[in-house]
Amino acid sequence: MVMSALARAVIHVTGFVQGVGFRPFVYRLATALNLKGYVINLGDAGVEIAVEGHRDSIEEFLRRLQTDKPAPARIDSILIEWFEYSGEFRDFRILSSDFKVKRGGSTIPPDIAICDDCIRDIMGNDPRWAGYPFTCCAICGPRFTMIFDMPYDRERTSMVKFPMCEFCRRDYEDPANRRYHAEGICCKFCGPKIELLDNNGSKAPCDEPLVEAAKLIKEGFIVAVKGIGGFHIACLATDDDVVLRLRKRRRRPQQPFAVMSLCTEDVKTFAHVSPLEEELLKSRERPIVVLKIKHESPISPWVSPGLDSIGVMLPYTGIHLLLLMHVKEPAIIMTSGNYPGEPMVTNIDDALKRLSGIVDYYLTHNRDIVNRCDDSVIRVSNGIPTFLRRSRGYAPSPITFSGLHDGDWCIVAFGGDLNVTISFLKGNKCYVSQHIGDVDNLDTLSFLKQTYNTLKELLKIRNVDAIVCDLNRSFPSTRFAEGLSETLGVPLIRAQHHHAHAASLAAEQGLKIDDQAIYITIDGVGLGDDGTAWGGEVLLASGNKYERIGHIRPYPLPGGDLCAYYPVRALAGLLSLVLSREELEDFLTHRYGHAFKYGVREVPIVMRQLRSGLNVISSSSMGRFLDAVSVMLGVCSYRSYEGEPAMKLEAHANTSNEAINVDIPIIDQGRISMVDASHIMLQLLNLMDKYPSSSIAYTAHVAIAKGLAEIACSKALEEGIKVIGISGGAAVNEIILRTIEEEVSKWGLKLLRHKALPPGDGGISAGQSFIGLAHINA
Repeated sequence: MVMSALARAVIHVTGFVQGVGFRPFVYRLATALNLKGYVINLGDAGVEIAVEGHRDSIEEFLRRLQTDKPAPARIDSILIEWFEYSGEFRDFRILSSDFKVKRGGSTIPPDIAICDDCIRDIMGNDPRWAGYPFTCCAICGPRFTMIFDMPYDRERTSMVKFPMCEFCRRDYEDPANRRYHAEGICCKFCGPKIELLDNNGSKAPCDEPLVEAAKLIKEGFIVAVKGIGGFHIACLATDDDVVLRLRKRRRRPQQPFAVMSLCTEDVKTFAHVSPLEEELLKSRERPIVVLKIKHESPISPWVSPGLDSIGVMLPYTGIHLLLLMHVKEPAIIMTSGNYPGEPMVTNIDDALKRLSGIVDYYLTHNRDIVNRCDDSVIRVSNGIPTFLRRSRGYAPSPITFSGLHDGDWCIVAFGGDLNVTISFLKGNKCYVSQHIGDVDNLDTLSFLKQTYNTLKELLKIRNVDAIVCDLNRSFPSTRFAEGLSETLGVPLIRAQHHHAHAASLAAEQGLKIDDQAIYITIDGVGLGDDGTAWGGEVLLASGNKYERIGHIRPYPLPGGDLCAYYPVRALAGLLSLVLSREELEDFLTHRYGHAFKYGVREVPIVMRQLRSGLNVISSSSMGRFLDAVSVMLGVCSYRSYEGEPAMKLEAHANTSNEAINVDIPIIDQGRISMVDASHIMLQLLNLMDKYPSSSIAYTAHVAIAKGLAEIACSKALEEGIKVIGISGGAAVNEIILRTIEEEVSKWGLKLLRHKALPPGDGGISAGQSFIGLAHINA
């Protein structure tokens, strides 16, 4: 047999290759192929591998580097340089991380759910791992939530205060062990400890805190549970009294709670689970997956009142796993540890201050949470997994904007006002932060500032080329961006809200900055460039410009933002365009007086607002239209959480599956076309004595979606465009999505949908960064 010539290769790998067992994998692969050399982390430059040996073996190494890599790893690029054989290496080694070299390219590793091997260790008999909730290995466990700095090594994590025992040190240094260079390695002898505290912060007298906490939950108590990204609030999901007690204490009367189940077999006792949804539930990211709930379910209806769905996740840490094992329930509530509008609590001192009015006990531990990170939420909408929230398990891994070349720039974008994230566009990689929340709360605004500083440090950002924010100057995120722009002396770019939605979709789908497409952008409201409240838009857009070519016909919103909380006001505004004043006042007084904040005596005030135009804004909002239908049909008359009337309307509509035939008036005004939502509403109103309310609810979704789709498709034909995109918070509504997809297909066009970013406001910052780059390159 003729052996191939000896050679040397230096390989640079970028992607998700730190904190996922990649270096130990490289070691084992090189050793198996009798190659000598080294592997080293290069900070944000990725991983460098040098190998010497027979060229055939090196080429086999390169092939298996991609085909056999650890499951959590992702390789974005491999750069190979060939050299003459030198013979300088005697073996293959993992070298200490070199954080002085920074070429750009590696990712901050997100948290990874506990793997099956570690679960078996917890269930086994080894005294180091048996029943130990912090068990992990090189391919699982917390990453981002315990990182102080990059590259990801133990001394730069909150595990630094837990020196390894001799047994863990042995495993850490043994290349044959799956805990080889597992930075979070620990065991009962050297790792974090768990404890149970009562409501006063005193240590509960028990030998097994986890077992005792499970017993307390089973008895109906409410327990705060410290995980890896923050505290959760846990209690029974099967007991109405317990759930209602939690609702009262947490001041959350209607918003759905997420639940956690031990396994998918338990989930299937109360929810419908498709193969795709099961795959998501079991994935290494372990998101909350929104599932259709079964009619016969052991779960209390108060867990997700008025909805036909429930958010479910499986355990992603040993703490959750052991707790669920001992509770022995089909599911328990596992909701974020905070009051509405506040950030998730991350340490026991804050928990004792902030959660004492909610919980009875605290199951906590002594490993610090460095970076707060709430759970991700995914819904399979019309066959495609769609983010409602992209956070734990995904953030802050970058999304590659493949339509961009990998340049030397950094754009920072700050999103809007609700469901805020921050994005750093570094070259063609967009690093989108974890979920921050609604920044009208001072603590959440502080979290936004902290997240900016954290990511800037972790990504080793030295220069920022531009700051991007929303058009709305009243947003706290905008005001922070303005101040930061002035401090750094860099341009401030103001991006229109719906253009940012469109740009986020264009960027994740690999479009270039100047590629044009038609976008349907549908949500609650966003400030338009004409000063009105947009929300049901058809845009002809690229990264550097947009044109509003269609929308829902504007209607008045008396009281402005009050319409978001009391949708009967939006109903009044819509019907004011098609009913006489006398008809409208009589209608509101006799049929919907109860839906106003102050009852029927508020009707004359609303009528005066509509007549005078004072404290009235003009809007094309899809969200307010759906809210108005919701109150008209008696589904929801007050919004206690974001999106409530529309979400409950969709659930109500799902009990029907056939649309009633109604006219969908399209008004053409020069280059702009409008769908007349007021006339649709009037037709729906006239159907109320003839058809079930669920059929009317279904019809409302179909009619408004068809109207916008018709405008988008006809405009695409006029412009010679073959692609239509859909984005915005309402772009997860399955009835709307299905209707638009069917209409776009009839026209022979391609529909783009979000897969990597949330369609809602959690994706806006990414779109803003794309727009920002377009502006500085203009």
